[in-house]
Amino acid sequence: MPPPSSSPSESVVRAWARLERAHRAAQTTVEARLKEAGLPALAWYDALLELERAGPAGLRPFELQREMLFAQYNLSRLIDRLAAAGYVTRAASAEDGRGQVLTITREGKAIRKRMWPVYAAAIEDAVGRHLSSVEAATLADLLGRLYSRQAS
Repeated sequence: MPPPSSSPSESVVRAWARLERAHRAAQTTVEARLKEAGLPALAWYDALLELERAGPAGLRPFELQREMLFAQYNLSRLIDRLAAAGYVTRAASAEDGRGQVLTITREGKAIRKRMWPVYAAAIEDAVGRHLSSVEAATLADLLGRLYSRQAS
C-alpha cells in the first residue's frame, strides 16, 4: 500500500462524503421505522444480536464494545438500559471477579426477533431497492476492503 499523500484526490473526498451521507440516510430510515413500530433503537438490536451470537458464555463489556465499535460511556448507558428492560443479565466474571459478563435473556432474544422484520424492511428501502444484487455485492466487497484495512 503506498504511503498516504498529503491530501486526498477529489474522487476520494467525493466517495467519503457520499459514504457518510448514505450511512446517515440509511440509519435515519432504520431508526425512524423502529420508532414508528414502538421498538427500541438500533443500538439495542446490535447489542442483543452480538450477545445472542456469543451464546451462553456471554461477552464482557469490552468485548461487546469491540464488536459494536461503540464509545465506552455510551455502551455503559446502553447496558444499563438493556438490563433494566430485562433483556440482558450481568454476572461476575469467573476470570477476575471484578468484571462482569453479559448474557442475553429469553426476553432479549424475543425483542431482537421482533425488531428484525422492521429492520430488514428498512434496509431494503434504504439500500436494496436502489441497487441490483450485483451492485450490492460489489458495494459490500468495496466496503469490506475499507473496513478490513481500518480494523488491522
